[in-house]
Amino acid sequence: MSFTADRLLLFGATGDLAQRMLLPSLCALHADKLVAENLEIVGTARQPLDDAAFRNFAREALEKFMPAERRGGMATFLNRLHYQSLDANDMAGYEALAAKVGTPEQGLAIFLSTAPNLFEPTIAGLSRGGLTGEKVRIGLEKPLGTSLETSCEINDAVAGAFPEARIFRIDHYLGKETVQNLLALRFANILFEPLWNAAHIDHVQITIAETVGLESRVGYYDGAGALRDMVQNHMLQLLALVAMEPPAIFNATAIRDEKVKVLRALRLIDPDETVTGQYRKGAINGQPVPGYDDELGQDSDTETFVAIKAHLDNWRWKGVPFYLRTGKRLPERKTEIVIQFRPVPHSIFASRGALTVPNRLVIGIQPEENITLSLMAKVPGLDRAGIRLREVPLDIAMADAFAGPMKRIAYERLLLDLIEGDQTLFVRRDEVEAQWDWIDGIRASWAEHGVRPKNYTAGTWGPSAAIALTERDGVHWHE
Repeated sequence: MSFTADRLLLFGATGDLAQRMLLPSLCALHADKLVAENLEIVGTARQPLDDAAFRNFAREALEKFMPAERRGGMATFLNRLHYQSLDANDMAGYEALAAKVGTPEQGLAIFLSTAPNLFEPTIAGLSRGGLTGEKVRIGLEKPLGTSLETSCEINDAVAGAFPEARIFRIDHYLGKETVQNLLALRFANILFEPLWNAAHIDHVQITIAETVGLESRVGYYDGAGALRDMVQNHMLQLLALVAMEPPAIFNATAIRDEKVKVLRALRLIDPDETVTGQYRKGAINGQPVPGYDDELGQDSDTETFVAIKAHLDNWRWKGVPFYLRTGKRLPERKTEIVIQFRPVPHSIFASRGALTVPNRLVIGIQPEENITLSLMAKVPGLDRAGIRLREVPLDIAMADAFAGPMKRIAYERLLLDLIEGDQTLFVRRDEVEAQWDWIDGIRASWAEHGVRPKNYTAGTWGPSAAIALTERDGVHWHE
C-alpha cells in the first residue's frame, strides 16, 4: 500500500547518528518544505527526557553539526519534535510509545538504528504496541547481523511483522549523489554502455579509505572488522552498481533484480586473493596516532584493512578483476571507483616514437564528488623529433557542473524516500543474503588457512602485500 507517512518514529534519537545525520537531514528537509506540514517526529531512546528537553538536545546537535546557512527553519522544525523514553527490552514501554506516536492520518515510518541483539525484542515490542499495521513501514540501519545466519535471524524477526514491501534496509552510500550518478553515467550515455564489458575494460578498482581510527565505535568495530564493516555492504553495493546489467525500467524492483544477479555471480575467493592488515602507530596529516591495539586497550586479531581481488563469473565481466580496498588510518580520506580501459589494439603512433596510455575513468564519491576521464591528446609542436602524446583529463566537478543545487546529506534523500515509500535506494533481503554468503566464504577461508592481519604503519596505504596483490597482474593502485 502506497502512502506518505505523517508520523516518523526515530529509534536511537539521542545517539551519534541522530545528532550528526538524522536531525540535520530532517531539519534541512523541513526548511526546504520537502516534508508535509503535518509530519510529526517522535524520538525514542533510553534517556529520560521530555519533549522540551529533547528539543533542547536537538537544537544543540543542529548548532554543532549543521551548517549555519541551512538552519533557517530550525525554530519551527523543533516544534515537530516529541520524545518518549524506552527500554527496548521492556515490552510494557511500547504501549506508552504507541500512545505518544498517536494515530497517524496517513501512515507511520519507523527508523530503527539499534544493536543487533535488540532487533528481535524491538520488533516484538512494536507488534505489542500496535505499531506494525498496514500503514507502517520500517527502515533498518546496519549492522544487520554478523553473518548470513545472524542476518537471517534478524530478517526473519522483521518479516514476522512487516512484509518485504514495507522493509527499507539502509545503506547510506546509496544516498550519495555520485553513487546515483553511476546509473546516469552508464545508462543515459551511449558513449559508455557499449564499452562497459570485458572486451574493453581491463580491471576495476574500488577504494574506501579512512584516516580515522576507532573513535566512538570501539565496542562494535572490534567484533566486526573491515570486511564486515565496509566490504559486506558499501563496497559490494558499489560493485553491484558498476557491474549490473541495464534494468528495463527505473524502479526499485528492476534495479534490485539486476544488482542481486551481480552479487550471486561473485566467485568464491582464493586465499591468495585477499590481504588483511591492522594499523600500528604512525602519523596522519603530520600528527602522531596510536596503533589499533593501543586504542583498543588490548591485543586483537581484528583486521582494519582488507584488499580483495574479486571476480564475477558472468558473460559481461568474465576475466575482469575487481580490486577492492578499504582500511582505517590510511593517508587520506577518499572513496572512488576507477574503471581502467584496455589499451588500443594497435598504436599508429608507435613508429613516430609516441606512447599511448589506456583511458581511465575515475568516479570520486567523497570527499569531493567528481568524474574524471583521461584521454590521449597530441602535445602541440611541429613534431620534427617525433610525435608526443600526453594524457589529458576531462574533469566534471559536480559542484561546478551544478552550481545551483546545494550539496545534501545522503540521509536527506533516504529519510525522504522512507517517508514517501520509494524503495529504489534501499537494499532487498536477497541482496543482503547474497552479500553475507560471499563474505562468510571469505572468513571461512581465512579461518581454514590461519590468515592473520599483517601490520602496517598508520598513514600508509596498508601492508606491502596489498601492493603485490595488484602488481603481480601488472596493475597499480590508483593513489
